[in-house]
Amino acid sequence: MRQFTLLMILLAASLAGYPAGQTDNIVKANKAYSAGSYTTAADLYNKVVSAGYEAPELYYNLGNTYFKMNDYAHAILWYERARRLAPGNEDIDFNLNVANTKISDKIEPLPVLFYKRWFNALLQLFSVDTWAGIGVLLFLAGLLGGALYLTSRILVLRKAGFWSASGFILLSLFALLMAWSSNSFTKSASEAIIFAPTITVKSSPDEKSTDLFVVHEGTKVRLLDNINGWFEIRIANGSVGWLPLTSLEKI
Repeated sequence: MRQFTLLMILLAASLAGYPAGQTDNIVKANKAYSAGSYTTAADLYNKVVSAGYEAPELYYNLGNTYFKMNDYAHAILWYERARRLAPGNEDIDFNLNVANTKISDKIEPLPVLFYKRWFNALLQLFSVDTWAGIGVLLFLAGLLGGALYLTSRILVLRKAGFWSASGFILLSLFALLMAWSSNSFTKSASEAIIFAPTITVKSSPDEKSTDLFVVHEGTKVRLLDNINGWFEIRIANGSVGWLPLTSLEKI
């Protein structure tokens, strides 16, 4: 696991955005974690989450706390939530991979077409807000290039203004497209973590239906549909079936 103290520093830098009461809870949680009182730390971090606050550092700290408690399902849940807010963060990805080695299921994922794999890797370089910010900055740079083209009387500068404006605006459109795609993916990617120690996936939303396969606590699944307290799920290898709502928690 990557060291917790680095994220404590990052989290401390963001405390200004929290009310005094929640800041106190985070400070107390950090101290409890450092003292090895992981249950207390988890309770305090969860109070901040329950108050409606979210941040990748907060979720990451919760993941680390549950990992120390050997509660790998909750650790994976919070790492996954942190990764949604901060895609491409190496510390989050590293600790999530470590936590996934601790669970029973080792499911081989279906191969992904190379262009989809490249696009997804590019998409996860930055968060939605970062992609949007990059797009806006590039668009402003394009406007400056356009202004240079329109106002300059020197041919070389007019050419430079025209080509820079064209390039920056095209890049800004690409960045804004990435922001839109990242936002759409986050909203449409309905996933969950299994919280039953061992559970059998059914062929239909009925306890009496055919048993298909078994999954274990900590496994991530994609949610496809829900009927009467049951979710249709798909695991990484493409297998599909039904599980009761009470057996999992959404990311």
